[in-house]
Amino acid sequence: MTIAVRTLDDGAWISVNDSRQVSVSDVWTLSHGAFCECEPAYVLLEGFFGVDVDGSIVVADTVGRCLECGIQDSIDRLPVGRIVDGEFKPYGPEAVQSIVEPTSRTE
Repeated sequence: MTIAVRTLDDGAWISVNDSRQVSVSDVWTLSHGAFCECEPAYVLLEGFFGVDVDGSIVVADTVGRCLECGIQDSIDRLPVGRIVDGEFKPYGPEAVQSIVEPTSRTE
């Protein structure tokens, strides 16, 4: 089954199968050292510039700003959800995440 993922509205949304699923207006909680030295880092996403499916994981390239220390940087391959039985299941931005790429493309 083919899953279509893309960015919409100048990088404001990630679309999965033509449905807006992930917005830049969310604050993501990232573990210590994944983005900056804050523990945890509360990162407001400011724009998506790429999206891909790696195995069953949907990953996004994005730019964000830490609400605590103010650092702004890009985040490569932020896991934003999974494909389960052909359906997109988003990860909650409030759950603490470390930015770890899946180990294989054939997951």
